[in-house]
Amino acid sequence: MRIYLIAVGQKMPAWVAAGWGEFAKRMPRDCALQLVELAAGRRGRKADLARALREEGERMLAAIPSGTHVVALDVTGRGWDTPKLANRLEQWRAGGSDVVLLVGGPEGLDPRCLARADERWSLSPLTFPHMLVRVIVAEQIYRAWSLLSGHPYHRE
Repeated sequence: MRIYLIAVGQKMPAWVAAGWGEFAKRMPRDCALQLVELAAGRRGRKADLARALREEGERMLAAIPSGTHVVALDVTGRGWDTPKLANRLEQWRAGGSDVVLLVGGPEGLDPRCLARADERWSLSPLTFPHMLVRVIVAEQIYRAWSLLSGHPYHRE
């Protein structure tokens, strides 16, 4: 199984790439993490934010590989503790298809992306910088995998 993180935003700071890379390289081949970065819509003083969101949504929908299970990261989603995430990871693996995690830009996800999602996951009721979400998600997926594998990284 491959887990794609499709995220709006490119040219992240080095610490984001290092954090993502650290946890992605720890994952086994049968549960590989792959980052897909998409260009953000134009923002600025007179930018049309609705248009930027629509354009990001179009790019995101086009980037979703066919036959995948899609999970939108959204504040309206369900919050999962580590054992629940491990359970979801186990179910995704048993499902036999790749998984796509969608992370929107500053305005969130286009409604069409939310409609396309098979489920929604909320990391927290807090608002995180989108660059930090990449690292948090990678670490949490690794932690869930380590719990399932009996690896000592996750200690209860």
